[in-house]
Amino acid sequence: MTPSLDIVIVNWNTGPLLHTCLRSIAAAAGTTYRIGRVVVVDNGSVDGSCDNLNDVGLPLVLTRNGVNRGFAAACNQGATAAASDYLLFLNPDTALFNDSLSRPIAFMEEPSKADVAICGVRLVGDKGALAVSCARFPTLGTFFSQATGLSRLLPGLFKPQLMMPEECGATREVDQIIGAFFLIRRSVFEQLDGFDDRFFVYFEEVDLSLRARQHGYRSVYLADAAIYHRGGVSSEQIAATRLFYSLRSRLLFGFKHFGKLEAVLLVVITVAIEPVARVARALARGSFVEARETVRGYGELLGYFTRRTRAQTTERT
Repeated sequence: MTPSLDIVIVNWNTGPLLHTCLRSIAAAAGTTYRIGRVVVVDNGSVDGSCDNLNDVGLPLVLTRNGVNRGFAAACNQGATAAASDYLLFLNPDTALFNDSLSRPIAFMEEPSKADVAICGVRLVGDKGALAVSCARFPTLGTFFSQATGLSRLLPGLFKPQLMMPEECGATREVDQIIGAFFLIRRSVFEQLDGFDDRFFVYFEEVDLSLRARQHGYRSVYLADAAIYHRGGVSSEQIAATRLFYSLRSRLLFGFKHFGKLEAVLLVVITVAIEPVARVARALARGSFVEARETVRGYGELLGYFTRRTRAQTTERT
């Protein structure tokens, strides 16, 4: 039986890149699999990026949210009515090549790969430059070395969470596939109840990959299939808010998967050590804009904590 695939794309103000992505899907469509639906979930875009999408020659479903519901929630929303064998969560700032879909689906269809739940491909940027394609599960030590800059100064001793392109020269099992191209068996996605939508953005695929590993499934990175990934188109529009969501998601991940003491230490690292180190590095580079955005991002985090504390106090009274 020909395997089937549903594709979910979450869009937020990506301009013409969404159209380019959809056209590349249509061009890459092969005969070894069947595309059931391509679902675009728009999170309140105001740039017209979701207008005039019906001419791309795909079984397209467009869902418009009046507000930005967050990436994880929108992914779950797009996958709600999925009926295909596989789900692909694809960023709108990507473009597929001819075998970007056929190769990983064929790999997943091999009988010996039944325990492979998640598959990713090589991400390439402009002029074919290799981009980050996979990552390690973060630990408290990972966050500490990143906060202090040790992972940059001594990468041999302090492995960063994101794997360097030179570590991804061959097909291999990895902890986590980068979410720009995240192919997962629909049965496993439903077994794990999808993404945890408390992660507004960032760490949602880390969390899902870890839960899949805990259930005995593997994630595999394919080096012989690739896509183009522009990267950062939506998040770079809001640098301070991007930092806030990254920090908040990190803390959520820590309290969900670390022990209580490690989670508390992660808070200390995040709010007491890292902001000083970030601002110092920015100023040392002469980047006053980066320093300002860092302060603003941590200000948003402080405001979030303050609002939560007040809400919890009100509930108790």
